Amino acid sequence: MSVYESVHGRTLVVHMDRPAKRNAIDRQMAQGISAALDRLDDDDQLWVGVITGTDTVFSAGTDLAAGRDAKTDRGDEYGLIRRRRTKPLIAAVEGPALGGGFEITLACDLIVASTSARFALPETRRGVIASSGALFRAPRALPPAIAKQLLITGAGLSAERAHHFGVINTLAAPGKALTEALALAEDICQSSPIAVRQTLAAMAEQDEDADKIGWAATGRAIDVVTASEDIQEGIRAFFERRAPEWTGK
Repeated sequence: MSVYESVHGRTLVVHMDRPAKRNAIDRQMAQGISAALDRLDDDDQLWVGVITGTDTVFSAGTDLAAGRDAKTDRGDEYGLIRRRRTKPLIAAVEGPALGGGFEITLACDLIVASTSARFALPETRRGVIASSGALFRAPRALPPAIAKQLLITGAGLSAERAHHFGVINTLAAPGKALTEALALAEDICQSSPIAVRQTLAAMAEQDEDADKIGWAATGRAIDVVTASEDIQEGIRAFFERRAPEWTGK
């Protein structure tokens, strides 16, 4: 099983557990994440969610070898990216959160990361683009120049630097991200769950129009890239483990 759940008081933890694939997400894994978050949404006894990976990796994003069909009805990409949530969701990050893995954290409300964590959006190195919200969520979370650098180069962001920019709420010692995330979840549970949910709902409502623009712009960019020769070359080069030879067409 590539996704399993655990309950700590009123907190549901969603564990991504596919270490042989660096927690790269295929359709089965997306369905597991979606089912866990459905439970969080629908169970009145659960007030906070945490999503985490293993001790060595959060997620490498989409599993290209399994195809790119990691969508679900309630959450769309990865069962999470476009989900309408009112209960707080915390990302607990150890190790790399790359591409879609970083986009999962950006879709959460709060992020706890250990000093082993590293964030990157390397899609353009493969001839594709960040398609799961990073084109508008990264510039919201980061200074625009830093977001652009991440989106159009292979640059990474250390946990310390991400904390400096305010992307991460809590910086933890290696191996302690989940422990600190559970402590943060327990802190949230000291507040009225109704007040918490309505606060998050009101904040999300203010972003709805901007999100529509962001998704529309992302969709147009995806259409152009998908029709290009470069995307085919990027994917071939990825599987052949070589540097791509771009044509810009």
